[in-house]
Amino acid sequence: MSIPLTSRQREIVEFIRQCLARDSRAPTRQEIATHFGFRSINSAEDHLQALARRGAVALDGGTARGIRLLSGPRSSARSGIPLLGRVAAGQPILAAEHLEDRIKLDSGLFSEQPDFLLRVKGLSMRDAGILDGDLLAVKQSARVQNGHIVVARIDDEVTVKYWHLHGQMLELRAANPDFAALSFDLERTSVELVGHAVGVIRQRLNS
Repeated sequence: MSIPLTSRQREIVEFIRQCLARDSRAPTRQEIATHFGFRSINSAEDHLQALARRGAVALDGGTARGIRLLSGPRSSARSGIPLLGRVAAGQPILAAEHLEDRIKLDSGLFSEQPDFLLRVKGLSMRDAGILDGDLLAVKQSARVQNGHIVVARIDDEVTVKYWHLHGQMLELRAANPDFAALSFDLERTSVELVGHAVGVIRQRLNS
């Protein structure tokens, strides 16, 4: 089962790779937490467990540096774009990423080739043409311009909104007047940019 890594997960994998190349040993959880500014080593452990579930690393118990890089996320013989879980297009909801299916798409369907599809739940992006039950085509990205439609993660919650960043203040705006914008001070709240939308597929698939 192949599940794309988030931008933060890719950064952690690269940090582990750099430590292995420089020191011939993996970093500790504390070193990971310090490098990325996590508040506790539990955050580092959570990221490592997520990477292990995706097949990017193997964790050896009983040692602080028991982290081994694998060749990459688990591969699948099936072809197509991964369809991952559900994403809230309203108030964020807990969304555990999991591979539901793989969808074959024409390579020329969108201007950018998406890395994965996410099933939308809710109507907060209605006026942008993104409706409940649509499949949102997403390209993983670490940076976007203001006004782009993005998939963002707040802790373990995922939402689809317009991205507006000004200094340390982030506003995630809906495309429906019935929904208030979500505002965050990035010095106090961790918000991860997962990727930007490259298109929508109006397709009803069973959950």
